[in-house]
Amino acid sequence: MGFSTWYEDKILPHIIRCGCANANIAALRAKIVPLAEGRVFEMGVGGGLNQPFYETSKITGFSGIDPSEKLLDYARAAARSRGWDTDIRQGFGEAIPFSDAEFDTVVCTFTMCSVQDQARVLDEMRRILKPGGRLLFLEHGRAVDPVVVKWQTRIEPAWKRVFGNCHLSRAVTGAVRESGFAMEYTDHTYMSGAPRFAGFMEWGVGIKAGH
Repeated sequence: MGFSTWYEDKILPHIIRCGCANANIAALRAKIVPLAEGRVFEMGVGGGLNQPFYETSKITGFSGIDPSEKLLDYARAAARSRGWDTDIRQGFGEAIPFSDAEFDTVVCTFTMCSVQDQARVLDEMRRILKPGGRLLFLEHGRAVDPVVVKWQTRIEPAWKRVFGNCHLSRAVTGAVRESGFAMEYTDHTYMSGAPRFAGFMEWGVGIKAGH
């Protein structure tokens, strides 16, 4: 096993789980995750960090994917503890292994920053949603301030190597809109306690058109 593979398998999952579990991020999760209902699919489900924020009575089924087997262990254990009917698989967002129009809600938090093809992933999430279904997203992304964007662009190459292809300067809300979702609600902020280049947060709800 080379260093890169060892790092990605053994170290990176712990960094992601710890980094995405602080109190300020939890407060942001609490704004968006409880809106999920019906049959739910979670992109980047590994770690199970969103699961405490779902309203269990509103969930009729829970599915998800993550590329990390280590993180999937956490997610499956958390789902079992909630008693959900679950289908959690290893996979990538560019080819989601579920059928068209299968879900009422798709939840995506802190995942679009690291996928290989953001546009393709958005197309896939839209594909698996029922007409009228909702995409709930919470991501860090490209800031609104040019000076911050300049620093994001400078730091991003090294940041991606350390944090599993995580991009600092990807626009999120605009990309969701451009992929064909009707935007029901959006918001953004700089997260307290984080450097501004890594702390610009975007969240919202996109609706898949149709009846």
